[in-house]
Parts: sequence; C-alpha cells; structure tokens
Amino acid sequence: MVSFTEAQLMAWVTPILWPFLRVLGLFTTAPLFSSRAIPIRARIGLAFMVALSAQATLDGQPRVDMNGLAGIGTLAQQVGIGMAIGFGVRLVFAAVELAGELVGLQMGLNFASFFNPMTNAQSSAISTFMGNIATLLFIVINGHLTILMAVIKSFDAFPIGGSLFEALGRVRMHELGADLFASALWIALPMIGLLMFVNLALGIISRVAPQMNIYAIGFPVTLTAGMAGIALVLPMMEQPLLALLERMLSLFAGGR
Repeated sequence: MVSFTEAQLMAWVTPILWPFLRVLGLFTTAPLFSSRAIPIRARIGLAFMVALSAQATLDGQPRVDMNGLAGIGTLAQQVGIGMAIGFGVRLVFAAVELAGELVGLQMGLNFASFFNPMTNAQSSAISTFMGNIATLLFIVINGHLTILMAVIKSFDAFPIGGSLFEALGRVRMHELGADLFASALWIALPMIGLLMFVNLALGIISRVAPQMNIYAIGFPVTLTAGMAGIALVLPMMEQPLLALLERMLSLFAGGR
C-alpha cells in the first residue's frame, strides 16, 4: 500500500500553491483577465496551468509551512502582490479612459454616456471608445503575455515568505495616482490643444461677426474637428501605452 506523509504532501503542493495564488490574484484585477465574459472556473484553471508551467523557472524558492501564522501571511502576500500587479495594469487603462473623458469634455460629448461593464459605471462615448482601442492594442502587442511574464518575474523581486506591506512599500503604489493624471494629460494633450485652438477661432469669429449664431455652428465644428483629431492621434497611441505598461510592470520586476 502506497502511503504519503504530511511533509511529502506539503513538499509537492506548496511549490504550485503559492504561484497559483499570486496568478489568481492577478486575474482578479487585471484587465481582460478579470472580464465577466471569462468564467471563474476558466480563470482558476488558467491560473493553475500558468503556475504549473512556471515551476521550471521558480526553483529555489523558500519553503513555507502552510500551518500557522507564516502560512496565512504568505497567502496574503501572494494574493496581494498579484492583485497589485493587476491594479497597476488597470491604471494604464484608467489613464487612457481619463484622457478620453478630457477629450470628450472639450468636444462636448460627455453627455453621451454608456454603461462600462469593466468599471461598472457610466463612461462617456469617447472614454469608452479609447478604452476599447487600448484593449485591442493591449492584445495586439501581447500585453496579456507580458503581464504573465511579469508575475513570474515578480518572484525574483518579491520571493515567497516576505511581507506584503514591505512589498507594497517598495513598489509605492500610493504614488501611482499622480502618474495616472499626468499620463492622462500626456495622452490627451494634442487633442486638448487642437480643440482649444478651434474654440479660440470660434470666439474670434463670434466677435468679428456678432450676427452669426455661434452656438448653432460651434458644436458641429468642434465635433468635426474632434473626430478628425482622434483619427490622427489614434495611430500614435501605441507608444504611450507601451511606455506606461513597461513602467508599471518594471515596478514589480525590481525596477523603479
């Protein structure tokens, strides 16, 4: 009769369990993976496959006993780091969506709102459109594979058995909020400048020709200029999206 001891079972289970929990935490918050279109069972199965496939590169990780406070602390560390990585990637999409909100405000399209299933909130038409374009770019540039590589590389910077608060302190997640607004303004700056120039031209026209109903022609002109500007700016959105994604993921690979 074949028998196993508890020590043998823990030696077999723990090398897969901790990466599985970190990847599962990533799938909870990361864009695309956290979509409601992906069933929970599929996420769990995919997280297990990723953890199992990564065993060859995770050799030498410290062993932590699952019984006791050390096991509970390690569990919180794995889930917390995985969720932090997903949240960092989500900030990249939030910056693009915030840029869309700023552009929509300048175009006068913020009143056209739709329900966004990714954020469970109302989003303007331009914000939803730019968020969808960012999602498509994310897939085209293999961003979904990049964040899987990042979560595996994070075991070098944040090994198993460390402190969750120490890891979050090194990453300094609380400072990423300022980067969110700065990045959104960086992406939306060309469109904001174009629309400010259009509004300035309309203001000069209203002063030169007071008999012209500027409110009747202002909205179509602003909308047309905004659409043309979006068509010109969208092909250039790949570079800022890549730069933001690389910066966010480098925080969890030990960089800054």
